[in-house]
Amino acid sequence: MSDRPDRLSPSEIARSSERCLDRSPHHRVLSEPSFYYFAYGSCMCPIDLQRTLGESTRDYVVGTAVLDGYRLAFNRRSRRRNCGVLDVVRDDNARVEGVLYRLPWRLSDRLDEREEIPTGGYRRETIAVQCGDRHYSDVRTYVVVNKLPRELAPNDWYFNVVLRGAVTCGLSEAYCWRLFEHMYRLQQQQDAIELPRSA
Repeated sequence: MSDRPDRLSPSEIARSSERCLDRSPHHRVLSEPSFYYFAYGSCMCPIDLQRTLGESTRDYVVGTAVLDGYRLAFNRRSRRRNCGVLDVVRDDNARVEGVLYRLPWRLSDRLDEREEIPTGGYRRETIAVQCGDRHYSDVRTYVVVNKLPRELAPNDWYFNVVLRGAVTCGLSEAYCWRLFEHMYRLQQQQDAIELPRSA
């Protein structure tokens, strides 16, 4: 399907990856103050999140979760990644799957820095999600402050990190394929625009 050899499909990722939820959810009890965080983009990948927070985040995964009334969109250009990055946008007819973490409060500032709160990239939004048979309110996520007028494609690195997090943490197969197709379509549209410029 792709002429880019470094972009993997959900099936290829599932075959090559260790799953992050191969254990019972809610297994770790934190003895320190904590907060719930819903990740829908690159932070779904515990390894990528670990790079920012400076410690393993695998044990902080509560499970897969669903955010109703929102949809995904690539509404922001990341200077650090030089591509379009994910956002959640209110949409009564949509839902977003992601990963629910219970993080120690001492990691809150580092997470805000990753989401570029100090420079106005994202802002915190308090939401409610469904994780298994449990409803969680007062959950933190991040939304883009200044949204682009149209979506901007992710680069291959961001594409793979997002998809790897979705697949390895157990988001539904149908959702992973929709995510793959959304990102792939944006890249194809961008390639079609850029091709005449380089000819």
